[in-house]
Amino acid sequence: MSTRVRSHAKINLGLGIGAPRPDGFHALSTVYQTLEVHDLVTVTARRAGETHLTLTSNDGRVPTDARNTAWKMIALALDEIRVKAEVAVHIEKRLPVQGGLGAGSANAVAALVGLEAELERLGPAAERPGTERQESKGLGAGWAARRLELAAQVGSDVPLFLIGGAVLGMDRGQEVVPLPDFEPVWCVVATPAVGVSTPQAFRDWDALCATEGLTGEASDDKLKQLSRAYASAFAGGFPQGGQRAGSSGVASVGGDLAGRQESALVRTGITSWIVNDFERVVFHQHPSLAEIKRLLAAAGTPEAALHASLSGSGSALFGLYLTRGDAEAAQRRLAEAGTESLLTRTLPRAGYWSEMLLPQAG
Repeated sequence: MSTRVRSHAKINLGLGIGAPRPDGFHALSTVYQTLEVHDLVTVTARRAGETHLTLTSNDGRVPTDARNTAWKMIALALDEIRVKAEVAVHIEKRLPVQGGLGAGSANAVAALVGLEAELERLGPAAERPGTERQESKGLGAGWAARRLELAAQVGSDVPLFLIGGAVLGMDRGQEVVPLPDFEPVWCVVATPAVGVSTPQAFRDWDALCATEGLTGEASDDKLKQLSRAYASAFAGGFPQGGQRAGSSGVASVGGDLAGRQESALVRTGITSWIVNDFERVVFHQHPSLAEIKRLLAAAGTPEAALHASLSGSGSALFGLYLTRGDAEAAQRRLAEAGTESLLTRTLPRAGYWSEMLLPQAG
């Protein structure tokens, strides 16, 4: 038996970046949003005298050793709950390996969810001298908080995938708080062939901070204000209860999601001011990405996006749309410009968790 898990992508609806810190990191304030598009992660586990991990993938670019986030997550979890097991993980890539969609980080959480399901199926380990039972230190009380800590050790944007939906990310992005979800909207993710180096994007940002005199204290104030603005906009923008979700966890309005009524996301007012700071440096280095954003936005037209932006440091960009027709029009504009894209929808928290586990495979 094995456990199959959907490993969903994310976008950054907005991303504020602080000045470089003494520890080499940058403080952030961001709104993550999960999407329906996903990889598939399959986990098989059995108890053994010694832990042994194997990892495979259909994509040769995916590391299959301890460099892989899924490998790291499994190793940390087994060590934390003091269980020894032989674990095999297979990652079926459907998302870009790099590009600002958090695919590798999502794989780590999907592997953890798969491991948890496998251990639950196997039942508790027998007690051994000098060890604690699995329930007392692992999958029982306190595990939800501990797994967030383990996720943060694997990567800054890993914890968001333990929440799903709309998520406020702070500090390095690893401090996460669930935000009220908005009704699903259509999303076009542009996946250009351009490669963006995240380390270089941060170096360019550091140079910009130096030029503009953005100090650590000033950037801390900026990010605190931004986090409060995000939280306030989401808290006040959506009606209690929201829309009824279908079996997939996403709202359904006839044949065209969200129809032509005003989007709740627009009612927050957030789409008029939310930005990604990376665009200030990445678009300078890669002007073609700015042109892709323009095509996604289609400002001033009946098919205009609710919001268009770079995701993370790129190179993926996205546009959010009221109707499928608007989204498909954006895809046509991109195709004419030679840019590939994915058509998907935003995925609220309830749908994220209800659809994560697939039926067990023999």
